[in-house]
Amino acid sequence: MSHSHTDAYNLLRAALALFQKSPAQLAADELQQVRTQASNEIKLETRVLNSPEAANVVIPEQEVHAAFMEIRNRYETEQDFLTDLERNELDQDSLRSALYRQCKVNTVLEVVGSRCPHISEVEVGIYYHIHPEQFIKPEQREAWHIYISINPDYPENTRTMALQRIQQLSLKLQKKPYKFSDLAMQNSECPTALQGGLLGKVTRGKLYPELDKVLFELKEGEISQVVESEIGFHVVLCKHIHKSETLSLAKASPKIRQLMTDRAKRTCQRAWLASLSRDNDDRH
Repeated sequence: MSHSHTDAYNLLRAALALFQKSPAQLAADELQQVRTQASNEIKLETRVLNSPEAANVVIPEQEVHAAFMEIRNRYETEQDFLTDLERNELDQDSLRSALYRQCKVNTVLEVVGSRCPHISEVEVGIYYHIHPEQFIKPEQREAWHIYISINPDYPENTRTMALQRIQQLSLKLQKKPYKFSDLAMQNSECPTALQGGLLGKVTRGKLYPELDKVLFELKEGEISQVVESEIGFHVVLCKHIHKSETLSLAKASPKIRQLMTDRAKRTCQRAWLASLSRDNDDRH
């Protein structure tokens, strides 16, 4: 496979990774940065592919095909796809070759990563006890609101009128709390009116401070008095309270094991890559 095709693919990958643009859209200094990154990647990939581990790795054709189709399917038409390839100095064959190389590099790194030591129950337990905050699910409340804005440019939204309107709604709700959704749909000036005023499940600190304070003082199913925030007046309903819960060690274990295994794999891969570059330096 010609080296320029690898360059073109690595250049495109580096440009997308660094700047979310294709090489043709880059300024001169950005292109220089991208060239450096692509060149370093190619050197590293070449070392990986020349390693003893790579000799035993076989990449099935369908794996390369799947990677190819994943890129192809991002385009509306075949023509768009081919035009974009050409713009980036690639064609279908060179893209397949570059993807084969990428799949092989990834598989070799997987093989190296799989040599990392097995994570024991004890290590999982220690992680769980050292990081308790990661396993607490904070209390959530299902919040709904009716909102009337203050806007002196409209007679019905002057401060006095807005307050009067929301107080009337508040009185109606005291008598008929089950009408909350209907009244929100008819009167609320928030886009949530379309869902009957549903703000969703929220944790502390997500809403305006005044609403937050009121919401977390309400009982389940209770509706607040009129509350003023920096954007206007509200009536808040706390429909459900989902209590805070701590994930047990048993439930947290698979997630912790995955996290620790991934970390151990990366450490193994980094050490292996470093040893490859040392071997390379020793030979020259």
